[in-house]
Amino acid sequence: MTIQDVLKTKNISIYRLSKMCEVPYSTLSDIFNGKVLLVNCSAETVYRLARALDVSMEELLEPYMIKRPYFENFKSTVCHRLKELGDIDFVIDVLKSDDIRVFYERQWYPESLYLLAMLDYISRENSIPLCEEYDDLRQRTLKSKIYPAGIRALAEASKDKTVLKKAEETAIPEFMRFNIVESEVRDVI
Repeated sequence: MTIQDVLKTKNISIYRLSKMCEVPYSTLSDIFNGKVLLVNCSAETVYRLARALDVSMEELLEPYMIKRPYFENFKSTVCHRLKELGDIDFVIDVLKSDDIRVFYERQWYPESLYLLAMLDYISRENSIPLCEEYDDLRQRTLKSKIYPAGIRALAEASKDKTVLKKAEETAIPEFMRFNIVESEVRDVI
């Protein structure tokens, strides 16, 4: 649970929190705007915030302790999960976990949109209606295209940019919608 989540739940403004915990408003504003990570604040600041919000210091710091995986590893894990669970159980698992929203709220946009693309693709393949819960995220796209590491390496080694274009042409539409070039999600070892 992020500090933003706690404030929403308790209906407390940044200004009010500043007064409650005697932490300068500018410091809290920097934390909320991502200029300063809570994990880099002094123990005293974290303690004051936790005490004012009636949560443990560990609860406030937990979201910052989660390590973001390398994107290629993340993709591989998702593909292996699909293979392991099968299509229908994968869809159920993704929807139950709400990882799409969790990743998006962490600002892990490639991971969130990759998982949403996978959900949409598997849903299409199995004639399952799309879950409307993520319609707001379906309007998003990554600023620049993400290519598989192997395709990037081939394009760089061959000095042939048409490799990238060909990869785009054979990409799964649900992934391309988000600027993610992905053509094979089932052939994992």
